[in-house]
Amino acid sequence: MPEPTDADVRRAVAPVVCYPNDTLPVPDLDLYRAAREGAEKVGEVIVPPREAACFRVAAGHFFRITSVEGPQVGDLNLWNAQDLGERFYSGKSRALHGTHLTTGERMWSGFPYLRPMATIIADTLGWYGIDEFGGSVHDVIGTRCDPYTGNLLAGSQYHHCCHSNLIRAVADELEVSLEEAEPLVHDVLNVFMCTGFTRDTGQYFMKASPVRPGDYLEFFAEIDLLGALSACPGGDCSAEHSSDAAACYPLKVEVFAPAEGALGDWVSPLVNGYDRTHGR
Repeated sequence: MPEPTDADVRRAVAPVVCYPNDTLPVPDLDLYRAAREGAEKVGEVIVPPREAACFRVAAGHFFRITSVEGPQVGDLNLWNAQDLGERFYSGKSRALHGTHLTTGERMWSGFPYLRPMATIIADTLGWYGIDEFGGSVHDVIGTRCDPYTGNLLAGSQYHHCCHSNLIRAVADELEVSLEEAEPLVHDVLNVFMCTGFTRDTGQYFMKASPVRPGDYLEFFAEIDLLGALSACPGGDCSAEHSSDAAACYPLKVEVFAPAEGALGDWVSPLVNGYDRTHGR
């Protein structure tokens, strides 16, 4: 079809933010950080390169993901540890906060729960912002590298992509089969990954992560959590994300328990208050 005569006028229409978030519940970062100051380390998991591992965090505790040996990105899944049907919803987290998450923003669960699962309280890469290409860090726009897309595009049978890594870790943690574990794995928070969309074609891109050993992303667990983290086979994702050639490094997950009474009268957020009648 030919371009209409008013094409420029149509393109010039100003955008409107779909979900203004100024009425979202505001996390009490001062309370969380004060409680974190006196918290005691109660657990640690090392995620090997090109593998995944599970960890558990009680409501009101903290967890930190750290780059420990070299630039490495990770794919994070979260579930309600008491009800695996409640899991992280990357799409709604993106709609509420934007394409990349940082301090003060939250990982939200899916319908019908739609409540905060974890709140980011510290981000040593918060300085990165948005670069000249439109890239930023810790995205909720990518899904996770997976064997199905690799097979579709290249006819490959690669087994250490993040989707498969997460499946193996969850199967081992829950002592279930791979077939039972796979439906539990969901779209991720791409921790430390630097991504965006190309300005000309709108394609999802990645570039070398700015993460360095010692950088971390730290969370407050709003509910009891089961987590799974994959150390992506792309390493820093500077070239490709399903590779046995990329330099890959472990990631560390640490869990911290606050001192008794440090959170005062804090309680886990309730599930969403919608009455679920759906017009009937």
